Amino acid sequence: MSIIPCEQNADLQRRILEYAEALKTEAHRIGAHGLDENEFYNSGLFRGAIERIRGQFSATMREKREFATCILNYMQDRHFILDWVSAGDANRHDYSVHMPSGRVAVIELKGCLDGNNTTIYERPPHAQEFIIWSLCTNPGADPRHNVWSGIHTRLSADIIERAQQVDGLIISDMVCGTIGRPCPKLQGDPSRTTVVSHYQLPPPCIYVFPPTVPSPRNNPRPMSQNLADVQILQAFHDCFGGRQEEVNHVDFEVEYRNADTVRKTRVRRDGVIVQESALTSIRRV
Repeated sequence: MSIIPCEQNADLQRRILEYAEALKTEAHRIGAHGLDENEFYNSGLFRGAIERIRGQFSATMREKREFATCILNYMQDRHFILDWVSAGDANRHDYSVHMPSGRVAVIELKGCLDGNNTTIYERPPHAQEFIIWSLCTNPGADPRHNVWSGIHTRLSADIIERAQQVDGLIISDMVCGTIGRPCPKLQGDPSRTTVVSHYQLPPPCIYVFPPTVPSPRNNPRPMSQNLADVQILQAFHDCFGGRQEEVNHVDFEVEYRNADTVRKTRVRRDGVIVQESALTSIRRV
């Protein structure tokens, strides 16, 4: 078992590497820049163009917000949530969701989880539940690396150091279940696909966190909540056909070791530990 059922598409990754090499060696033949080969590569034009494209892909949230809008509207139409509103650009969270029970769940959208942006969020005072929703639009990314990097390297350290309670994590995006990132859940049973607008989605991967912030003295070993305790995660699970044995539970341990605060992260699924860290020092990355 692994921390997430899907894995990096090895064939796609090979093609990406081959294309990247071809692009580097043939880039001077593209466009009407008027430079010979040496002038082109010495000018910085190629590097500048690559950085611009990279920045454009990284900076835009429009595609992710369109996807999230489709999903939340679908859930509202089927009464898994009561309603939802966008928080706007001025806040460090993205959506407030009213649950049928009256609870307020707040969602923060993130990318692939392996970057420092993962820890840029604030749980607002009105949040009775607060979750991270990862939308990784890069088909060449390694989901197993990214999920562990997000949960252990970044979120566990941030939760402990800033006392920022996070109730869970959901992995669900427009690449899940496509040829770029095949989903084992659908490979075993294609009927589990949910069609939302022009997306064909597998059940999401859900990670339930502890209900309290770990503390070396007062709360050294908080265990994961139950799925039903985090109603927004339960809503995603029920709406998109999740199975109980697929739910991931995240536990933390934290203690002082000399001058350092160290923590252990453990992820369990269906009663089995799928990944566990050693006691590692908290170092902000």
